[in-house]
Amino acid sequence: MKDLDEALAEITAIRSQIARTAEFQGYGPVTVATTGLIALVAGEVQAHKLADPAHNIIIYIAIWMATAVLSLTLIGFEMVTRSRSMHSGLAEEMILTAVEQFMPAAVAGLLLTSVLVRFAPDAVWMLPGLWQVLFSLGIFASARFLPRATYAVGAWYLLCGLACLALSREQHVLSPWLMALPFGLGQLLAAAVLQWSQPVEDERF
Repeated sequence: MKDLDEALAEITAIRSQIARTAEFQGYGPVTVATTGLIALVAGEVQAHKLADPAHNIIIYIAIWMATAVLSLTLIGFEMVTRSRSMHSGLAEEMILTAVEQFMPAAVAGLLLTSVLVRFAPDAVWMLPGLWQVLFSLGIFASARFLPRATYAVGAWYLLCGLACLALSREQHVLSPWLMALPFGLGQLLAAAVLQWSQPVEDERF
């Protein structure tokens, strides 16, 4: 029994190692592009429905959190179904690895948002830039098992986040386009990278 347990443990370790070194095929370009369009729509919603976001910060956060949840739901659903097709028996390990890479940045974003709103409301103008910087870190963490050009997507979000921090303090406090344009164009860029990098014979997604 001990030998069997050790063998099973070794098999699990080998599968996990393969999952961490193989290129992840669970993200579909169409769905990723759709999340970019969702971000642009969210920007339009904020522009027309929220005239003064600085004094309605909870509504502002709710708009963009709802956008994030919807986007993650779409990507997560496709990630599961696509991985089962593309990675077969390694699907579970590949999905777990993908989630592990991005989870620290996502959790940090939630905690940082809560702290700023609760303890430093005068600094909430930094949220768009900080969210983009954290998102870039999640992409950089994931890029090692995605197409190499994914690093360009991470660089886009990092530069956009820094630009938001530099520009939004005085003139564009919580402007809808500080979120909509970086995320809209960034997700379209990510979709293009995925489309160009997928195998020619993979036309099912």
